[in-house]
Amino acid sequence: MSYENNGKQVKEQNSIVINGLNLSDEKYDTQSDSDIDDETILTDSSSISPSTLKRRVSFLPNKQNDLNGKTPTITLPTSPTTTTTTPVGKMRRRRLRRTSRSGDDRISFRGRNPIYTAGRPAWYDATGEIKEAFVIGICGGSASGKTTVAQRIVEKLNVPWVTLLSMDSFYKVLSDEQHEQANANNYNFDHPDAFDFDLLLETLKNLKMGKQVEIPLYNFSTHARESHTKMLYGANVVIFEGIMAFASKEILEILDMKVFVDTDADIRLARRLERDITERGRDIDGVIQQYTRFVKPSYDHYIAPTMIYADLIVPRGGENQIAIDLIVRHVNRELQKRGIKVRNELFNRLGLMRHLPMPDTFYLIEQTAQIKYLHTIIRNKLTGRDEFIFYSKRLMRVLIEYALSLLPFEDVTVETPQGSSYKGKKHVYADVCGVSVVRAGECLEPALIEVYKDAKIGKILIQTNQLTGEPELHFLRLPRDIADAYVFILDATIATGAAALMAIRVLLDHNVPEDKIALLSLLVSKQGVQTVAYAFPKVKIITTACDTELDEETGFICPGLGNFGDRYFGTDQIASASDNEDIIFGQGGNVSSQSGTPNSPQISSKLNHTNRDLSPIATLRSSEHEDVFSTI
Repeated sequence: MSYENNGKQVKEQNSIVINGLNLSDEKYDTQSDSDIDDETILTDSSSISPSTLKRRVSFLPNKQNDLNGKTPTITLPTSPTTTTTTPVGKMRRRRLRRTSRSGDDRISFRGRNPIYTAGRPAWYDATGEIKEAFVIGICGGSASGKTTVAQRIVEKLNVPWVTLLSMDSFYKVLSDEQHEQANANNYNFDHPDAFDFDLLLETLKNLKMGKQVEIPLYNFSTHARESHTKMLYGANVVIFEGIMAFASKEILEILDMKVFVDTDADIRLARRLERDITERGRDIDGVIQQYTRFVKPSYDHYIAPTMIYADLIVPRGGENQIAIDLIVRHVNRELQKRGIKVRNELFNRLGLMRHLPMPDTFYLIEQTAQIKYLHTIIRNKLTGRDEFIFYSKRLMRVLIEYALSLLPFEDVTVETPQGSSYKGKKHVYADVCGVSVVRAGECLEPALIEVYKDAKIGKILIQTNQLTGEPELHFLRLPRDIADAYVFILDATIATGAAALMAIRVLLDHNVPEDKIALLSLLVSKQGVQTVAYAFPKVKIITTACDTELDEETGFICPGLGNFGDRYFGTDQIASASDNEDIIFGQGGNVSSQSGTPNSPQISSKLNHTNRDLSPIATLRSSEHEDVFSTI
């Protein structure tokens, strides 16, 4: 038996809920503490041990309402040996946990569906520089309650985008001889040499810097890593827990707060017996043998001495509410110190950038009479919705073709049907990915797919917090191999550049090189271009038109074209960082209660219920997008 904590197979799901509205049911790499594949059975709850129920822990709060406002029926876990004699209530049989647990807790769950209830505020400043995540290290003996403490911190902290990293994911790959020892309970999993500290250190550094990481999943039954991995990204707080969390000097330097969970040895032994017998199917003799031979000596020699590095020692584990409250208060203070006001900072710098020359990475399509003609139509507030969509699509096609012409090419020779040779060109980058900023950016997806048929599609949902006026990341779905592609960020308009900065920062965190990113937009402001170019000088900015003025009181592009998303989809005017970034500012960048766009037409919301539904919900759920995502 080893120090391998509870884990589970990952079930891919995806769901977005904004203001209580479910936008998508597509699959997404995330993790639920409920067993998705569990078998539903009828069982007698009286046969369950009270001690077993007491120690069952979950990321879910004690009481939750479903989407209809009703309180769901609580199902109690059962042991694998439970028999069903007298049906009392419908319950789930808990499957054996066989893989290590590492995941993110920026979500809550309603049944099987993840609910995204809050966005991630900016984790970088106006120059694009990263603000490091706050890393908490939790150490303690096996079955001391480290995971329970981590869960209690998550529940009390009430901060979205929290990542939980388990050290159990980083056991080394065993040789054939070591496998035989492990199967015979003769391999010491509680020794520092059993862990891959090099991979663990690299992973922690990347998480602290806000980058995406790939986490191995360790199988406790086969004593080997699974063929698939878990992708983690985006955390204001990283909670790292493991028996050897303080064993490495390099890891100690990464941790911002160190917590040691001190639990009585008899309690830890009892918990190990219950866990390994009921959840991992092991016999009591093997459990006790390995505990006396490996677990207890390792605790005395390697784990207990590291208690001196702890900033806080927590007796009784997750039951110590006073210690949990102290940890949460300290973390909240640190997060407040690291708070960033990106949009206000950008707004205050607009005056300084007004007279700067345009960057070399700015590409403006030649302003021919035809381009002027198309812009005249879509800028006219009297233009109807059908005409607005038609002529916008013409501009989008021109924009995509021009952007593709800027990609690097290389010489190639082909043979024509006549048997002659033709010296031509081909793209250096075979993979092109379009990442749309929901919702207005989705309008450019069809044009990209029509021009570049093998293009992959990703999505980023960025919305403005109505209380702070700051952009927040609510959802993203990107191809796993996006780092190998040339990426087009698709957005209809760029005003202050706040949403564009966040989208670029996300791609950089996913290891996309800065010089392989291009920002495509139908209309930009001069100040927005300078903001993006100043923070990310290698990113190309490509557009069909550039307006030189940005209203200091409202933040609108002048003369502009109104709220593109509202005019295209025929919806009521909604302030959104992804739709023209139309959050209203007063003097000094303060948020105003004004809404809507002055020069956009007032279109009845009844248009949503006539003809084809072009709302964001229908767009995200369309079969076209499902087909595109299935190839990623």
